Amino acid sequence: MKDESRLLFLVVDDEQSIRRLCMTVGQGLNFACAEAESAEAALASLEISSPDLVVTDLKLPGLSGTELLRKIKQLLPRTEVAIMTGHGSIESAVDAMREGAYDYMEKPFRVERLRQLLQRMAEKVRLVAENQFLRERVSAETRLDGITGTSARIQDVLRMVTRLKDTRTPVLVTGESGTGKELIARAIHFRGPLAEMPFIAVDCGALVPTLMESELFGHEKGAFTGAMKSKPGLFQAANGGSIFLDEIGELPLEMQAKLLRVLQEKEVRPVGSNEKVPVDVRVIAATNRDLEAAYRAGTFRKDLYFRLNVVTVHLPSLRERRSDIPQLVHSFLDRYAPGENIQVSAAAMKCFLQYEWPGNVRELENCIARAVALGDHRSIDVADLPRTLQEAQDLDLSRQEASELSTTALADLERMTILRVFEQAGGDKSIAGKMLGISRATLYRRLKRYNIPLRPAQKTVTETVG
Repeated sequence: MKDESRLLFLVVDDEQSIRRLCMTVGQGLNFACAEAESAEAALASLEISSPDLVVTDLKLPGLSGTELLRKIKQLLPRTEVAIMTGHGSIESAVDAMREGAYDYMEKPFRVERLRQLLQRMAEKVRLVAENQFLRERVSAETRLDGITGTSARIQDVLRMVTRLKDTRTPVLVTGESGTGKELIARAIHFRGPLAEMPFIAVDCGALVPTLMESELFGHEKGAFTGAMKSKPGLFQAANGGSIFLDEIGELPLEMQAKLLRVLQEKEVRPVGSNEKVPVDVRVIAATNRDLEAAYRAGTFRKDLYFRLNVVTVHLPSLRERRSDIPQLVHSFLDRYAPGENIQVSAAAMKCFLQYEWPGNVRELENCIARAVALGDHRSIDVADLPRTLQEAQDLDLSRQEASELSTTALADLERMTILRVFEQAGGDKSIAGKMLGISRATLYRRLKRYNIPLRPAQKTVTETVG
């Protein structure tokens, strides 16, 4: 098995002396090395392992080095390929670079030239891999912005995340669909010491039953029809990091038993293999079902339930934290229309506050994205909302809900709207008042009420409050 910390270097040449020389140089650079005497043999080896670097002769028996280059780039786009060529084939080598070759090298070549070429190729491979990781990391951190709110319930969740991020304890995240269970799993992983290790998310409800075991635990070549090469499973991909098993309650009982064995023994056995592969992963599972009721009904294994349910994080539904809705609305407006100062009418906000949100935060986000895409980019009113929300105007709130919304949520809405406009106006109170459609005196009173600091305007202006 390839050492994951070392790059795999494959040299393809029909001359054994050339292959041996290249491999010696590669080993000196601490690469894992492999060789092939033809393009066909090289392609066959790709079914077993994926090289990071390939150096191939241009003229080979059978398929040419250029044809091998094309096939490698189709199968492994990130693999860097260099061409070796004789003096009379320089033009063909240049053509190969147009096909995606990293560089070419004339034969006979000096060892130092090969060493420098391999070092440059390796540096590019590592930079591409690092950039990809950083993009995924930033993307994941950005998605954590969805955990927004000041309500007591969501703050309790965030405090729990803070306590769990530095542990490897299994966590069960519960809550309705759309409440942000994967966001919580990502927060636990990326805000803790495992942040630089893999995070693999698996939708258990989307796995094909006949391929479920292969997807999770991997398979060997020839294990079943269509298994043309060995493939590691998702648990192996998550080794050292975290695996997020979303909708764990959708797994059939047979697969639940195999998952339990993996969690107990910390090793997987790929389909078609007699060997077990050790894995060290933190398991974060999520469900929108009542697993306790499921195990009592015999549809979920009791032992697996208690193995997963070491710590439970319950995400409240959006209707249980309505006071967070104005803050979420503005957060999504900043995401889908940055810097555009789109206003939300009081009537539209009332619809947001009165609607039951069966799809929770995900449904609210989709609603804002739709309103931005179809609206005039100046304001969002009731007419810009889906029919289901418009009908929410006619719902009667309880006296307690109405009191909470009028004193807390609507006040939050007004404060955030004024704050956004005031910042966009660069602290110019005259411009901010015009943007909001209120007088400067009213603006001053609102700024004072909500403790918004008076920032100096970009130009010196003498103002008198009447």
